[in-house]
Parts: sequence; C-alpha cells; structure tokens
Amino acid sequence: MAGTDRRQAVVGGGPAIILVEPQLGENIGTAARAMANCGLDDLRLVRPRDGWPSERAVAAASGADWVLEKARLFPDIRAAIGDLVHVYATTARDRFQVKREVTPRRAAEEMLGYLGADEPCGVLFGPERTGLVNDDVALADTVLTVPLNPAFSSLNLAQAVLLVGYEWFTARTAPADERMHRGHSRPANKAELIRFFEHFEEALVDSGFLRDPKKRPSLFRNLRNLFQRADCTEQELRTLHGVVTSFMGPKKRREPEPSADLVHDETVRR
Repeated sequence: MAGTDRRQAVVGGGPAIILVEPQLGENIGTAARAMANCGLDDLRLVRPRDGWPSERAVAAASGADWVLEKARLFPDIRAAIGDLVHVYATTARDRFQVKREVTPRRAAEEMLGYLGADEPCGVLFGPERTGLVNDDVALADTVLTVPLNPAFSSLNLAQAVLLVGYEWFTARTAPADERMHRGHSRPANKAELIRFFEHFEEALVDSGFLRDPKKRPSLFRNLRNLFQRADCTEQELRTLHGVVTSFMGPKKRREPEPSADLVHDETVRR
C-alpha cells in the first residue's frame, strides 16, 4: 500500500530494535522500513554478516533512509544493550528458561510505561535462520512471542519487527497503569547487571562451588535469569557487589613463580 506523505512530521523514538547478526542487507532494509512505518528510529546492528553500511539495505528500505542513517553498529549484544534497563528477546521456541513470556501487545504496553519513567528498553531479534541462542535470551528480562498458527509460526525478520512495531504504535495512547516505585535509586542498566554477573560468577568459580566446568553454562544462565527477574536498582547491585566481596574476602595475591633462569642461577651458586 502506498502511503508516504512527506508533508507530515516524522514520528520517532520508542524502544530500540536490535538485530543480532542479520544475514542480508535486504533484510536490514525491510526491517528499517517496518520501523519507519511504526515510528521507531533506534536501530542497532550486531555483527551484520555482509558488513555495514549496505547499499542493498538502502534499496530495500524504500525511503526509510533516516532510520538507516541513525543505525549504530555494535560488536556484541552486551555492548548493544548496555544502556538499556529492560530488554525483550523474541523467540518462537521454548528455551526451558524461567522467564516471563508476553505477546507484542503486552510488551508494547509495558514499554510505554518504562519509557514514560525514563527507563530505556529494547527488543532483540535473532539471525534469520537460527534465531537467538540461549545465552542471548538469558541477557533479556522477558521473552516476547507472537501467538500464531502452531503448525506454521515462522516469520521473516521484517514481519517480526513490523508486528512488534505495530503494537507499539497503536498502544502509544494507552500507557500502562502499573508503576514501580524505586525510591531514590534508578533502575540498573544492562551494563551494570552484566558486570555484577561477571563478579558473582567469578566468585562462584574461585570458591570451588562450580567444580564441574560442563555444568557452568546452564547454571550461569539460570542465575542470570533469576537476577533479571529481580529487576534490581543500581543501589541494590552495588549492595550485592559488596555482599559477594565480603563473602570472598580480600583476594590473595599470588607470588609469581620463579623463572627457569633464576632457578638455574640459584643452583649454580649453591
């Protein structure tokens, strides 16, 4: 359907749309077009397979150039979501992780509330062929899934972005009623949460709690999901850092082992 009217003001803002390892420039372009349809303009690209910028993306965007011009490139998901407080991971499969699961409509209502409270949020979309891997999903607070025909629920990338974007656009006049009062501390962003994960996981390894390396990935994912659900503030994370440090005690400084040359010299002197 044709519907471009350049006399109208461009609508922007909204949640970040994060495309993880998109495979084709054309798919990035059509996703950008879907974003422009729905008043979204924060496009983040994580390791696009065919590189960036892309002439094919521009051609497929059909005039949604401002979305592509603002697009930002990131080396990994952690960098792409570091400034966000709430992250949704799109998936059509059961990941066997303990997470909230919502529809695009519910997610749109929640994101309106979050953004109204100055809490940045975004939506992760995985590669076209495989989708997000479990470790990617574990970095999100909530799973976003589209209820479709169980026998055929596959969507292409632009379709998925358009469905999420449409619900966002139509829900803009109906903000969520529920609010979380956080006292005087702001909500923790993903960069701060990931730093805590790394501190906590390092302490678990150093303490000897995780003796079997094969079990670490699944246990780490479960623990990360637990803390994602806790919806911690920045102050609460600082407290948790202090708790972990207190339990572990000061790090013992390892003395460097003598080099072979020094050992040889000592033997000769003796």
